[in-house]
Amino acid sequence: MKKKRYTEEQIVKILKEVDSGKSVAEVSRDRGVTEATIYRWRNRYGGLEESDLKRLKELEAENSRLKRIVADQAMDIDMLKEINSKKW
Repeated sequence: MKKKRYTEEQIVKILKEVDSGKSVAEVSRDRGVTEATIYRWRNRYGGLEESDLKRLKELEAENSRLKRIVADQAMDIDMLKEINSKKW
């Protein structure tokens, strides 16, 4: 079965349904999302608005990109140290 991806808007709407008083089980059945997924979203995104959630995703992507850059630079530094340490 193919894994379905939900947009920020969809996640926020689902969480608002639960916050409005519907049970997690009911929302899970209606939306075709597992209860575990809803609880995971609630723990991660609970209380966020759509714009906040979009900004969070943007920041996570930027953080990931910056970590890759730091790792690349660390490899470059190690390589330069190795080259510099050799006797000519």
